[in-house]
Amino acid sequence: MENVIEVLITLPLSEEQLAPLRELAPRVNVNVHVARRPEDVPDDLWKRVEVLYTDRVLPPPERVPNLRWLQFHSAGIDFALDSPLLRKEGLRVTTLSGAAAPQAAEYCLTVMLAIAHHLPDLFTAQSRAEWPRERVERLMPQELRGSTVGIIGYGSIGRELARLLQPFGVTILAAKRDAMHPEDTGYFVEGLGDPHGTLFTRLYPYQAIKGMMKLCDFVVVTTPLTPETRGMIGADELAVMKPTAYLIVIGRGSVVDEQALLNALHEKRLKGAVLDVFAEEPLAPTSPLWKAPNLMITPHIAGMSAHYNERAVALFLANLRRYLTGAPLYNLYQPPLGY
Repeated sequence: MENVIEVLITLPLSEEQLAPLRELAPRVNVNVHVARRPEDVPDDLWKRVEVLYTDRVLPPPERVPNLRWLQFHSAGIDFALDSPLLRKEGLRVTTLSGAAAPQAAEYCLTVMLAIAHHLPDLFTAQSRAEWPRERVERLMPQELRGSTVGIIGYGSIGRELARLLQPFGVTILAAKRDAMHPEDTGYFVEGLGDPHGTLFTRLYPYQAIKGMMKLCDFVVVTTPLTPETRGMIGADELAVMKPTAYLIVIGRGSVVDEQALLNALHEKRLKGAVLDVFAEEPLAPTSPLWKAPNLMITPHIAGMSAHYNERAVALFLANLRRYLTGAPLYNLYQPPLGY
């Protein structure tokens, strides 16, 4: 008789979302215990758990002697890298990279069009009941069509953005850590993204992003936060961008030197920027970023979607099938890389 695999989910998923997990195999026993802290879960349940699906509920390793696989409910797990649990011997850790790709890519496309067509300025004028003076000079849009878009971090979000941009006739340049392997080896939904790595004109390694950025009208940063990407976009990188170019950042705030970006905006060395992520969140009311010229700020919402849990469970289900058969898991965390 096969051993029962005890799965613990600490998130409030609906019964409809849980159904495919419960129906996967007789030897998979799905336990749902909504929790915010490890102390919220009974010790006897922790001792039985072999597979943990959670957001931030990370017990001490000694409380989960049978834990073999930890599936996070998010793509970025930089918040958890110091947890002793991630150093548990033999534990496999996976992320939800790919689950937020559709909504995050749509966000990027939305704000690219918004800033290029001066929507923030137009909304401000409307709130003041003001018909802008010299509107032709001040509000002349930069069309997306015919522009060059650089995507730094060609993962699931970057690839889906590349797909969405196809009808606009843009030139797509991309950068990824391992530029020698353009294909997507992680989780992706059929029909979405760029699994074969064919939608860009050129692929750059991270070491060459300045050469890429100087050619771009829009630069979109989607990278996770790792030792390699922290501070990746600094004064030197911003200095090579066109004064007519825009920067959009949705990966992690600390990838960009915020002071360097502030300087570039104040000195008009950059046309504009959009930040959805920040070095410290929530962004303090006293932050000078709030009053920076031509900077659009959103409160870390790029990955939000009413369909997120549905997509997350679909990814977890695909990974659970692989776990049962011994196949390699999607989105396996690699400590040397930091993601």
